[in-house]
This record gives sequence, C-alpha cells and structure tokens, in this order.
Amino acid sequence: MPEPMPREPHLSGGGRAPEDGAIAATGMGGAMDLATAEAETLEKNTDGPDGSGPSEKPRSLWSDAWRDLRRNPVFIISALIILFLLFISLWPGVIATQNPLKCDLAKAQEGSQPGHPFGFNGQGCDVYTRTVYGARVSVTVGVCASLGVAILGSVLGGLAGFFGGAGDAVLSRITDIFFAIPVVLGGLVLLSVVTSSTVWPVIGFMVLLGWPQISRIARGSVITTKQNDYVQAARALGASNSRMLLRHITPNAIAPVIVVATIALGTYISLEATLSYLGVGLKPPTVSWGIDISSASQYIRTAPHALLWPAGALAVTVLAFIMLGDAVRDALDPKLR
Repeated sequence: MPEPMPREPHLSGGGRAPEDGAIAATGMGGAMDLATAEAETLEKNTDGPDGSGPSEKPRSLWSDAWRDLRRNPVFIISALIILFLLFISLWPGVIATQNPLKCDLAKAQEGSQPGHPFGFNGQGCDVYTRTVYGARVSVTVGVCASLGVAILGSVLGGLAGFFGGAGDAVLSRITDIFFAIPVVLGGLVLLSVVTSSTVWPVIGFMVLLGWPQISRIARGSVITTKQNDYVQAARALGASNSRMLLRHITPNAIAPVIVVATIALGTYISLEATLSYLGVGLKPPTVSWGIDISSASQYIRTAPHALLWPAGALAVTVLAFIMLGDAVRDALDPKLR
C-alpha cells in the first residue's frame, strides 16, 4: 500500500509562498485569514504615527468655515469693529463720561474743545457723547430685528418647504403680498400712529415686513436638503418628522439663513436711522444716530461736524455688518471652495 505524501508545512517567515492550488486547498479558513490580514493592514494605514487613532478627523462644513474665517482679513476687521460696537453699547460710560441729554445752548454749534473732541450740536449737546450712546440703540434694533426675522422666517419657511401642500401655497402667496409693500412707505404709515419712544415698535415693524425674505430662503434650502440621500435613508428607517427636521435638515439648511440675516442686520440699522430721520422711528429723548442726523441737517453749513460724526458712525457700523455677512457667505458657500 503506498505511503501518503507528506504535507508541506506552511512557512510564516521567509519560506516559500504557497501556490494558487495551496490557497484554494485551504478552503474557507485560508480566505478568512487573508481577509483578516487585509483588514489589519487597512487599519494600520488609517492610524496615526503612534498607532493611537486616526491621523485626521473628518471635517464638517462649520469647522471648514471657521478655519476660512480665521484667515480672512475682512472677517477679522469687521469682527473687531463689531466687538467694539458691542462693548460701547453695553458700557458706553467707559469712554464717554458726559450725560448725552445734558445740553448748554451757550455752546451751540461750537467746534472741538478740550473734553469735547467732536464739538457741540445745534442744541449745545456734546456730539461725542451722543455718538457713543447712539450705538446702543442702533445695535439693539439691528440685533433684535435680525433675530426676530430669522426665527420667524426660518420656522415658517422651513415648515412650508418640508411639508408642502396647501400650507406651502398659502405661505407663498402671503409672502408675495408682503414683497409688494414698500418698506419705507410701510414704516411711514404704520409707525406714524405710534406714540411710544422705545425701540420695540420699530423692531416689531421690521420683523413684520422682513420675515418674507428669510422665509423664501429657508423654504428653498429645506426643499433642497430634504432630497438628499441621508434624509431619505432616515425616512426609510422610520425617523419621525421632528427628528428629521431637528437632526438632519436644520443643521444642513441653516447656513443660507445665517448669511442673509447677518447682511440684513446692517440694513435694519440703516432703516432705523432712516425712519428716525423722517420722524416716525425713534423719538426724543431717545439718543439715536438718525435723530442726531435729522436735527443737524439744518446746521450743515454752520456746524457740519454735528452731522458728519453720527453719519460716519452709522456708515462704519453698516459697512462692518455687511462685510461680516460677505465673509460668512464666502466661508459657508461650498461652491466657492
């Protein structure tokens, strides 16, 4: 009886590699060994130099945007200006020790003096002090109006874009009606009957006429986002509407709303100054750049400094917020990468 052929030992070191027939003869066990070795090789390639974990974490849209913003000089300059405006809005007495409502008619229309670098206006009030205190009203109106418009518009537009149907059609027609109303003319009509001298009627008017723009943008962004594969996969797995809105759609559709709201903030500040200049916005004794520009316009030939300083502060503030919005738009727009 012939003796069986001796099995050739498998060499793990520098021995001869097995032939194709030997690999096939190993069966399922050999295939699993090869798959395990391949997986270990891929895992080692994804580890860092010390083998402790991945060498680079996946970046999100927000992390990429923040990295781009930190390298953008336009964002840095505008952010510094806005931080300064926020500081003097919260603590104006740090850099302006005078009372903005204290006026001396004996010093009316006088120029710069020691302790009064911007001179005096037509009523003898310190222009520097009123310019500093006027930032509080302008920033408050701009920030509150932008937040109100962004919240109301994004909620209505997002829900209409997500559910669609008759509600979406009705909201679209309502926004068309609001778009047909001129903003300044609407302010003249609605605010002319308001006797309050606070900022809240002006903020309410801006929210009332400003939400349709954000609503249109939020609606379009939600319609585009809900068609993505990850939203369809979440729907197929049985995710509820609230979970899809909060976890999957909102984080990926909110970027255009943030960009438009940031740019619109400067527009609302200039709109408040325009309405105050026309006499239907804020009213004395409230300190506002628009009120000071209106009262100084009649002295533009004899005391131009009373007009130039609040007008310059208004222009710098609006420009800073517009520059900030442009920088945020460039950072959040994936088409510009």
